[in-house]
Amino acid sequence: MKLLKLLFFGLLQVGVFPAMAGEDVPPSETRSIAQLEQRLESIDTQLEQLANYSLRTGFGSVGYASKTRYSSPKAEEWVQVDLGNETPIDQIVLVPSIGRNSKIGFRANAFPLEFKVLAGTGTNGQVVASFSEQDQLLPRIAPLVVSCSITASWVRVETSLLSQRIFDENYDLKFAEIMVFNGSENMALKRPVKTSSQIRNVYKTQQPRFLTDGFLPYLLDSGRGPTSVHSLSEAIGDNAWMSIDLGKAYPLNRIHLHSVSPSHTAPLDNESDYYIPRSMRIEGALKPDFSDAQTLIEVHYESLLDVGPILMHPFPERICRYVRMTDIDPYIDTMFITGQSRVGFAEIELFSNGKNVAKGRAVNANFNFRKGNFESEALTDGLNFYGEILPVREWMNELALRHDLEVERPKVVAELNRLYVRQKTNLNRMRWLAIFGVAGIGITIFIDRMIRLRMVIKLRERIAANLHDELSANLHAVSLLGEMAKKNIDSRNKLDDILDRIHQLSRRSRNAARHCTNMLQADTACEDLIEEMKRSSDRLLIDTQHELIFEGEPFLRKLSRRKRVDLFLFYKECLINIARHAEASACSTRLTGSSKIIRLEVCDNGRGITAAPRSLKRRAHLLGARVYIETPESGGTRIILLLRSSRWKCFGMKTDHRPSKGRTDETN
Repeated sequence: MKLLKLLFFGLLQVGVFPAMAGEDVPPSETRSIAQLEQRLESIDTQLEQLANYSLRTGFGSVGYASKTRYSSPKAEEWVQVDLGNETPIDQIVLVPSIGRNSKIGFRANAFPLEFKVLAGTGTNGQVVASFSEQDQLLPRIAPLVVSCSITASWVRVETSLLSQRIFDENYDLKFAEIMVFNGSENMALKRPVKTSSQIRNVYKTQQPRFLTDGFLPYLLDSGRGPTSVHSLSEAIGDNAWMSIDLGKAYPLNRIHLHSVSPSHTAPLDNESDYYIPRSMRIEGALKPDFSDAQTLIEVHYESLLDVGPILMHPFPERICRYVRMTDIDPYIDTMFITGQSRVGFAEIELFSNGKNVAKGRAVNANFNFRKGNFESEALTDGLNFYGEILPVREWMNELALRHDLEVERPKVVAELNRLYVRQKTNLNRMRWLAIFGVAGIGITIFIDRMIRLRMVIKLRERIAANLHDELSANLHAVSLLGEMAKKNIDSRNKLDDILDRIHQLSRRSRNAARHCTNMLQADTACEDLIEEMKRSSDRLLIDTQHELIFEGEPFLRKLSRRKRVDLFLFYKECLINIARHAEASACSTRLTGSSKIIRLEVCDNGRGITAAPRSLKRRAHLLGARVYIETPESGGTRIILLLRSSRWKCFGMKTDHRPSKGRTDETN
């Protein structure tokens, strides 16, 4: 029974553990379903709060493209931005040139696969970052952000492996913009650029100077906050101006002019330089009448290549409270009202130490703004058509983070789906295991019940055999004595003697029945087989010479209690038969134990028999052994019992253990 239970639970474990393990999981994938779900929720939450990719359309510069077109990706090209004086820098942003076709949509065009970013002073430089094809920077449309901490007067990008251009199978190097930040200041803005090769003049939109012009391939779409449209003027005359009172004096060093957003119609109903003056002067002053005015910068837009969504202009730092913008060469409206000059912007930002100090300040002008949605207040509200206007560095970092999260998200989703499938598989396995477990328990209970019933039947057979062996002879004797009592009913002395003998036989039968029952039920019955055999032979063979020989006693002592009891009762039955029927004067017993077989041999010199008595056959059957009867040459009877030590070894007795001759009976 114990073996069946061990076998059942072993099979259960063999099934459970693979179900729990499921398919093999890569060592790097250690996050649980809960962790992955939490990470996916975090990614989605962050994506909702980050700036969006809104790609600009229309005419304008697209950055820089190298002159040489390569047929192989292995090529060395470089671009270098001269920062002028040595300055601390903490971030470099590489903005890809973005192309598109009908198959892949928008993608970074000819962005390098392997390259190094260097920074230094004079002729000394050091590698700030290095990227290889294994970094999987592509595909992307987002800027690449490189963090660093170095003081440098130049920044250089050197390539060793190029990527393919979108519109053909050639290779070259393209960037839309290179930004070098010290805090919130882009130190590369409007700075000169050196390159390893110059683009041919036919490609006027892809010149080295466009690497630092501040024009990006994106529209500033923060995706949060209220929205606002541009401010447009009525017709203006000569020397038209706008001024802003900053409230107090600030050290100013940069101005951002957001061009009019044409996105209020689809398709666009105007040009990219809509309402932007061709030339203007920007002045700063501490007095409201500008009597102490000093020119901050004069800007000239010679063509559409000089115009973009945000016109960024750095200038030497000046302390100012009032800023005035004067049209030198105004925009002439030829689309709606021929010949009239106009001016308009979506936003005006003035920066002091990286902060827009013009936000929320009133704008004065010597002309009128159009009514409706084009009031002057929209010029400094800090909003555009898409929402809140972000600092350029923050904007670039959010786009880069969006790219990283969008690359990570499908990986997290794929891993979650894999774990969901594995979890479902494991649940199905556990469901079937539960079914098999219940069935196995039922089968085990059924087998256990059958085994117990079989044990009860065997127990009854043993009790019946014991009672038969012990009582049959006594009852037969009582019957004979009863017949004798009838014949001697007139003889008082003989009758008393017969009755005494009947009384003794009755007591002996009662004690024998009690002894047999106790021997079967007691846990300590037949603890020492050898001693029990010695005591029984001394008691039953009083008038017979007898000899006992034991071999392999350690093996005999390892027999189970039931085997010891049954073996002893078989031996006792042999002695009873010898005492009652053999008329023998001598008897010998040899009990041999080994790791494979137990052999009991009982010999006497009596009358002899030719077949095993039924009582011995029954005892051998209960013991699970085989019994043989031999007749020695000197006469008498030899009884041989063969019992295997282990019941789980191969069935059947080997020939070397069987009697060599004289075999007359065998019980299976």
